[in-house]
Amino acid sequence: MGILYHESSKTFHLFNGEISYLMIVLANGQLGQLYFGRRIHDREDFSDLLEIAPRAMAACPTLGDKTFSLEHVKQELPVYGTGDYRSPAVEVQQPNGSRLSDFRYQGYRIEAGKPGLSGLPATYVEKEQEADTLVVELADTVTGLKAELYYTVFAQGSAVARSVRYVNGGREAVYLERAMSLCLDLPDCDYDWVQLSGAWARERHVIARRLAMGIQSVASLRGNSSHQHNPFLALKRPATTEQQGEAIGVSLVYSGNFLMQAEVDAHNCTRVLAGIHPDTFCWKLEPGESFQTPEAVIAYSCQGLNGMSQAFHRLYQKRLARGYWRDKERPILINNWEATFFDFTEEALLQIARKAKECGVEMFVLDDGWFGGRRHEMAGLGDWRANKDVLPHGISGLAEMIEGMGMKFGLWFEPEMVNIDSDLYRSHPDWLLETPNRARSHGRNQYILDFSRPEVVDTIYGMMAAILREAKVSYIKWDMNRSITECYSKALPADRQGEVFHRYILGVYELYQRLTEEFPHVLFESCASGGGRFDPGMLYYAPQAWASDNTDAVERMKIQYGSSLCYPISSIGSHVSVTPNHQVDRQTPLHTRANVAYFGTFGYELDLNKLSEEEIEAVKEQISFMKEYRSLLQFGTFYRLKSPFEGNEMCWMVVSEDQRTAIVGWYRILNQVNAHFTRIQLAGLAPDLCYQNSRDGSKHYGDELMGFGLITSDVTAGEIPPNVAHSCDFESRLYVLKAVEG
Repeated sequence: MGILYHESSKTFHLFNGEISYLMIVLANGQLGQLYFGRRIHDREDFSDLLEIAPRAMAACPTLGDKTFSLEHVKQELPVYGTGDYRSPAVEVQQPNGSRLSDFRYQGYRIEAGKPGLSGLPATYVEKEQEADTLVVELADTVTGLKAELYYTVFAQGSAVARSVRYVNGGREAVYLERAMSLCLDLPDCDYDWVQLSGAWARERHVIARRLAMGIQSVASLRGNSSHQHNPFLALKRPATTEQQGEAIGVSLVYSGNFLMQAEVDAHNCTRVLAGIHPDTFCWKLEPGESFQTPEAVIAYSCQGLNGMSQAFHRLYQKRLARGYWRDKERPILINNWEATFFDFTEEALLQIARKAKECGVEMFVLDDGWFGGRRHEMAGLGDWRANKDVLPHGISGLAEMIEGMGMKFGLWFEPEMVNIDSDLYRSHPDWLLETPNRARSHGRNQYILDFSRPEVVDTIYGMMAAILREAKVSYIKWDMNRSITECYSKALPADRQGEVFHRYILGVYELYQRLTEEFPHVLFESCASGGGRFDPGMLYYAPQAWASDNTDAVERMKIQYGSSLCYPISSIGSHVSVTPNHQVDRQTPLHTRANVAYFGTFGYELDLNKLSEEEIEAVKEQISFMKEYRSLLQFGTFYRLKSPFEGNEMCWMVVSEDQRTAIVGWYRILNQVNAHFTRIQLAGLAPDLCYQNSRDGSKHYGDELMGFGLITSDVTAGEIPPNVAHSCDFESRLYVLKAVEG
């Protein structure tokens, strides 16, 4: 790992054992980009990588020179309107109405380790030797606006973290109208674009298409990262598979409005931008004030999409998630929501908890409906105190009873929301996000508190902290059940309304930070109607997230598969729910529901008292299995083997660090007749180790399992013999492979 600056060529080289990132100070003083990818040898001068040529219709900054045009130069902080006609990374409105800037190189500094970002989530290091950070200083001399570009290269892994800090060193206020976190200019467009998109209950589906001339993008203007599009993209070579080939991943550590964009120009160069969505964004910078962009992380892999994913998994699991629970096995929980909805009593909850304890569940979580006048979705949000008509012993009493059973107790909050029918709204009707003289929209009969106001954050913190100080609460499910509309803060002047979306999410981060600091042993799980805010920003505060409200195993195959492109398995909240499922009314076998949920944090969303004795025994076996292999499943190296988006089968696996144990999950959606023989080539095993298959006791060396593959054929391969059990729709199997003597 290192950062080198070659003065003679004005070239920067960031590198570790896997990757290189090259930049150069251009002839006009701006910062150019040369290369990002596989590690290359250092040399004094990389300027030959800067390709320039005279091109028709190009705008050139130097009279008499037709070769240098910003339209055709790869840049780190491009600005529209000075010869570059592509989308810019920064746009600044100045007092005279101009939006032109000219950020020239001023100097640099190299810092050991990695600085934090004020008020924002970001990757971090625990020791200085884990990373080096380059800060390149640029300035626009006309306005006095300074830009500090932060690049962190880690000692391990193939990822670079990038952000920008703007400081107004001038005498007049300016307005940042665009402040992207990352610009990556690539020399060609021979890539497939991969995004994670969907909607409520079908989040983060993998969608891929060829890059083409023009602009391709995913974005959110909903005030949260959204169910619709995730703040992640990947560019992979057309021949790249899960196991081999080049891929570049871009992930934004942010939970609000975002834009991820790739622009292919007329000469097949690709500009990738990632950051806060410029629509609705405008940040006023008074003299002396600064603005910090969120962090973007880029990862490179020459070992396929799995290699890219594993780079994100390692970094996000160990150096984005924080705190007491980061490296700990997550408790197996049961949540009462799908068992009771709002219709519960204290005794009914205790009955569910007793049965769960009998089965081996470790935590009982009380969901919505315990507070204020909350017996339906029309009332109570904002009044965070126990409803004694429902819980006569309050939260502290219920928690004590659950603890007395030998289980931990968890609690649901939706702190950003308010109902009109609530004491909080009646006391503070001006605390809503709503635009004066305009109609206001509701979502799920609720409205959004103005978290850009410190007094709102303070009030909600006071109510939540009071409960956590009084009661033995070990877990919080933090929900958010609607996106932002009519975004306007009554506490800000007209020329700062473009700041509200960003200030809102900063307020959410502040509340998370204060609560996690005061209650470090509480496990936080983020949720936004399931997966509406499943993003790296949340992972910084809550090490796991509700992946989706859709708990049907067949649907979750696609959701969890897509999520794994960027997010570690330990972050994916995944549960066994009731069948028929509430979202699709599907009858899915109990074993398949568990076999999918194992590849996540694992838990239950049902009333175990309503299961048959046979099903209860199966649940006990599932919990026992999860406890035995929980560490491997949540923290092992994860491989995707077969995509549910490409056929009737899906397969994935996880391998221990020492490669001596692996678990393979195989899934078939619809049953087949007279099917062909099937096998799946595994990954990540030690070629010279012999592995015993838990299902049939057979032994095979790792090279065989990765070469020929693991045979998955079953009774569907031909006529079904007499006295042999049939398979079924939504079938699945787990294969536990353990190294033994050959």
